[in-house]
Amino acid sequence: MTLSVTNLTVFNKQETLIAPVSFTVNPGEIVTLMGPSGCGKSTLLSAIAGHLAATFTLQGDVQMDNSSVLNLPPDRRHIGLLFQDDLLFPHLDVLENLMFGLPRRYGKSERVAIAQQTLEQINLAMLAHHMPNEISGGQRARISLMRMLLSEPRAVLLDEPFSKLDKELRHEFRSWVFDQIKQRQIPAIMVTHDHDDIPADGIVMHWPWTNTSQENHLC
Repeated sequence: MTLSVTNLTVFNKQETLIAPVSFTVNPGEIVTLMGPSGCGKSTLLSAIAGHLAATFTLQGDVQMDNSSVLNLPPDRRHIGLLFQDDLLFPHLDVLENLMFGLPRRYGKSERVAIAQQTLEQINLAMLAHHMPNEISGGQRARISLMRMLLSEPRAVLLDEPFSKLDKELRHEFRSWVFDQIKQRQIPAIMVTHDHDDIPADGIVMHWPWTNTSQENHLC
């Protein structure tokens, strides 16, 4: 699966928030967007995922494997989002949070089995019936990522996903996230302010991104 952004421009009423930007993300590849606060990094992710408010308008295109997704609602784009806040449901235990991420085509018994297997794979099976407020920040981060991956996304958007973790945990979780993306061969776009977050073999785009592609912005 390849994610392509072509001459994507974002307007809010008459104001141009993001000038035309183009780049392609290949399967298992992570493209990092860097720039100052307020330059539109998170807005660009929202445009790709389909979460912009009605006051925004777009020009250009976003394609998954050469098929445009701009006219699709967010739930039909199959683009996963991972934020700095884990956003787990506080009223559901860990197992139930993972079950929630699975596509509706799975029956209840299948959902339980897949969620339990996922917890075993990440060595957190003992937390299955703990509530989110009963586990550590690092554990919540892992559960949040796995819930998103269980939804079977065709692409992944990472919006400052490591910024609230302490330095040691940040390094460990970051490596684990990148491994998961590469193993599943999912194209990913990451927003960050920290150069340490950039994968060693990753591609970096520095703001301004106007009329440029990642080939001109290799770190």
